[in-house]
Amino acid sequence: MAVLVKICGINSVEAADAVVRARADFAGLNFHPKSPRFVGPEQAQSLAARMRGRVKLVALTVDPTDEMLAGILTVTRPDFIQLHGAETPARVAAIHSRFQVPVIKVLPVAEPDDLANLAVYEDAADMMMSDARPPSGAERTGGHGAAFDWQILRGRKFTRPWMLAGGLTPENVARAIAISEAPIVDTASGVERAPGVKDAEKIAAFVTAARNAQYGAAA
Repeated sequence: MAVLVKICGINSVEAADAVVRARADFAGLNFHPKSPRFVGPEQAQSLAARMRGRVKLVALTVDPTDEMLAGILTVTRPDFIQLHGAETPARVAAIHSRFQVPVIKVLPVAEPDDLANLAVYEDAADMMMSDARPPSGAERTGGHGAAFDWQILRGRKFTRPWMLAGGLTPENVARAIAISEAPIVDTASGVERAPGVKDAEKIAAFVTAARNAQYGAAA
C-alpha cells in the first residue's frame, strides 16, 4: 500500500496550490498563534475553500477550548482535528463526541518508553501521530525540524492508523519510512525555504520520495 502524505502549515495560496499539484493526501492549517505557520480565520477559510475536495483538510490546534474549536470548524469545515497539546484521552474523546469530526492526537516521542503513551490514546483518537519531543523551553509543541530515532517504531503495531512526524525532509523521508514502517508521514518545516514559507519544489520532492519509499529497505 502506498504511503500517505500530509503537508502541514499551509499559509499561502502558493503553498495550497503546490500541495494540490503534488497530490498530497492531507493539508494542515495551523491555528496555534505562536507558530510561524499560523493562519487567522479569514485566511484559513480562503485556503480551505481552495483545497477542499482535493486533499483532506486538517485543523491543527493546541489545547483548544470548545469555543475555539466551534469557530475553527465553522470557518474551515476540516476533515480532521489535530490535537497537538496536553489533551488527555478523556478530552480527546469528548472533542470527538461533541464535534463528530475525526481526531488526530499528536504525542511526543524521544525513547521507546514514550510509545506506551500512544496506546493510552488509541480508544479515544481516530489517528495517532508520533512527533519528536520539542526542545526544553520551547514555546510550541511541534514544527521544530527535529527528529527522533525512527528505529524504536519498527515492528510496532497499533490499532489505529498512525503518522510519523519530526524532522522529515525530501532527503530523509524514504529512509524514515523504511526504518519505521510508517504508513503516513507528515512534514512542515522540512519543505520550507524559511520558517513558515513553503517551497513548492520541496513539497513535490517530498511527496515523490515518500511515494517511492519501500518498507524495510534501510534496516
